[in-house]
Amino acid sequence: MGVALMGTAAALAITNPTLKDYQTHAGEQLVELATDEVCGQRGLPMLMRVWLKDCPAVIASQQTSLAALAGQVSSRLDLGLLSVFTTEVGGQRLLPGLRLPRYTITTVGVAGQFITVNTHSDQF
Repeated sequence: MGVALMGTAAALAITNPTLKDYQTHAGEQLVELATDEVCGQRGLPMLMRVWLKDCPAVIASQQTSLAALAGQVSSRLDLGLLSVFTTEVGGQRLLPGLRLPRYTITTVGVAGQFITVNTHSDQF
């Protein structure tokens, strides 16, 4: 039994996600959040929605930039077997006159997987 527990603990420690792993995951999550916020009914003004034919594609094209941004504004609490990542992002300009809402995202990384435990958005 002790060997099994030590083996499990070692496996968790080895698969504990890094900040770089989280950065990729956060970029995907930020694309989803930004698409919901910016491309939804309350996001873009009507004139911008008419002009911008495929808002989700425009946001998706920024995934690499959003992932890099997440890497800069995220912190990692390494607990050995798992990590807690906190990302605070927002207020960045996506298009002239359009800003990304502010977000605070708390995610647990364990066994190479990510579980978002809290997402908070401040509308402005």
